[in-house]
Amino acid sequence: MLELIEDFYAYWFCFLLLTLGLYGILMKRNLVKQVIGLSIFQSAIILFFIVMAYKSGGTVPDFDLRLGDQNADAYINPLPHALMLTAIVVGVATVGVALALLIRVWEGFGTLDEATLRERMK
Repeated sequence: MLELIEDFYAYWFCFLLLTLGLYGILMKRNLVKQVIGLSIFQSAIILFFIVMAYKSGGTVPDFDLRLGDQNADAYINPLPHALMLTAIVVGVATVGVALALLIRVWEGFGTLDEATLRERMK
């Protein structure tokens, strides 16, 4: 059992972050805490894809005369890393827009509590 944890510790850490972010999104009633939970959730997913794309002993996908073209398993696929870089940019933009909207909600209603906000919107 301990070997299972040691071999896949990065995946367990991703699962822990994912659970923490999901808890923040679903259980917290303050909108700022929900945005923080969303950011943690996004970070966990990005980290999960990066961990999945990691290859022990791999090298960059540039033709290496020592490896040749016969040993394709020795190269790391750069596509997941490029996609996650895009996901980071989209995540930062999403959090920025969400926080800007929360500023407007605070100015308009004077609260960021979800239940109080619903009452004041009626």
